[in-house]
Amino acid sequence: MHETTARSADENGAAATRRLSLLDRFFNVSQRGSSVKTEILAGLATFLAGMYIIVVNPAVLSDAGIPFSAALSATVVISFLGSLAMALYARNPILVAPGMGMNALFTYTLVLGAGLSWEVALGCVFWSGVIFAILALFNVRKAVIEAIPLSLRYAITCGIGLFITFVGLQNAGFIVGSDATVVTLGNMDAQLATFFLGLIATAVFVILRFNGALVMGIALTTLAAAPMGRLWGDEITVAWTGLAAWPDFSAVMKVDIMGALKVGYLPFIFVMLFTNFFDAMSCFMALAESADLKDEDGNPRNLQRSMTVDAFSSMIAAPLGTSAAQTFIESGAGVAQGGRTGLVALVIAVLFLPFLFLSPLLSLVPGIATAPALVMVGLFMMAPISKIDWEHFDQAFPAFLAIILMPLTYSITLGIAFGFISFVLIKVLTGRFNEIKPAMWITAALSVVMLLTT
Repeated sequence: MHETTARSADENGAAATRRLSLLDRFFNVSQRGSSVKTEILAGLATFLAGMYIIVVNPAVLSDAGIPFSAALSATVVISFLGSLAMALYARNPILVAPGMGMNALFTYTLVLGAGLSWEVALGCVFWSGVIFAILALFNVRKAVIEAIPLSLRYAITCGIGLFITFVGLQNAGFIVGSDATVVTLGNMDAQLATFFLGLIATAVFVILRFNGALVMGIALTTLAAAPMGRLWGDEITVAWTGLAAWPDFSAVMKVDIMGALKVGYLPFIFVMLFTNFFDAMSCFMALAESADLKDEDGNPRNLQRSMTVDAFSSMIAAPLGTSAAQTFIESGAGVAQGGRTGLVALVIAVLFLPFLFLSPLLSLVPGIATAPALVMVGLFMMAPISKIDWEHFDQAFPAFLAIILMPLTYSITLGIAFGFISFVLIKVLTGRFNEIKPAMWITAALSVVMLLTT
């Protein structure tokens, strides 16, 4: 009997070794200087760093009218499919999920700002994904990238970061409206104190480099918010409705593809395309530099395939019922752990699936618990501000307008539009026509059209 047990254990061990060997060969793990164990741990690290999107994305999209549970299911499905495609097709250690910034653009600019229905806004997401896919397939990224000055690219990221931070502070009631001063500090009550403590705790987790710092902050703030309404006031902030439920696919195929093809919506489609395209490019470039994920020419490894995955994920996100999916910079958490191959993305994809059935548990999370994560994401997005050329005002002025107008006008689109228009006008009025690329003329013209039609 002991011999039989030993033989069975040996056979199981051999089978496990063969499976690991297959993964090694398929993803070229050893060739990339990594190991299967390292890749799996790196996938877990990236998942913990980016899983906040499972709660935060539905929280933002629900402001646009998409049911929270439907947005949550769509978030999980597209994160699974996008990361799986990144694993098997592009074979890069990158998380793909609905992006912060894109969801804010969708909710607060297209739906609440411009008055589009969320179904039409999803149509704009779809068409921006179609154009992105065409650009990726025909590999025209170089011409597009060179048309937009670096200062404006960095400024857009920073401006969206400030906007997201502002949204987080509003969701927490930390910043409220004021007739006298437009905005002011909210009432110093138990809710505000809970948010502020959660924000400080989240910052400490990030500073100490805990994996899943944002998720830990969300969980801690939720626990702290649970007694509210029971100990202070009448409103129940956190209410238990169950542990698990079937996925909610009520938003699937609600996208209004044809309704999004109005001329007045073209600037929205373009801004979504621009934001997603350059977010993807900057993420790939940053990860390639930090982990030497480069090909023989020094370019990011499998860039065209990775961009194609990003583009098709954006396009598929709309029929599923969520804003555009994109490459997550949180992928750097796994890269820092030594992840180098698509096996990292495969692990990430698998880890998302259980949350398809946990919407009642995740719906416990109130707005004041996701608000610290929004504020911290805004902080992360401010990193490129040091790269803006502040010494040359022909570059600094358009960048500054783009950054400051996004939160002040409560519109990502308006900030980008005025940034583009001011750049072209300054170059024209100073006689520097040769510094304006053809694509930039088109971009500025579309921005003018948008301002005249909204």
